[in-house]
Amino acid sequence: MPSIHNLSPDERADLMGRLRKIEGQAKGIQRMIDEGRDCLDIINQLASVKAAVNAVSGELLEAYTLHCMRHPEDFSTPERAVEEAVRALVRAGR
Repeated sequence: MPSIHNLSPDERADLMGRLRKIEGQAKGIQRMIDEGRDCLDIINQLASVKAAVNAVSGELLEAYTLHCMRHPEDFSTPERAVEEAVRALVRAGR
């Protein structure tokens, strides 16, 4: 089964950087709530976090799916590799 270690160090560093940015945005939203900021401002920040999470998910999904297709030997059968890739795509689409 593929792991995050199948990604290049640069790809992992990019994902970690994006996740740190999302973490900072989430902490900022918490501060906004504590400060009693305008609901629309908070909603806009939540939308930004959602978009950032979707982008990170998309990148990781792409890497995982490509790994499934390029390295079916990592699975019990080639069919299992396809099933796992499809399952990940469906899960991400929910």
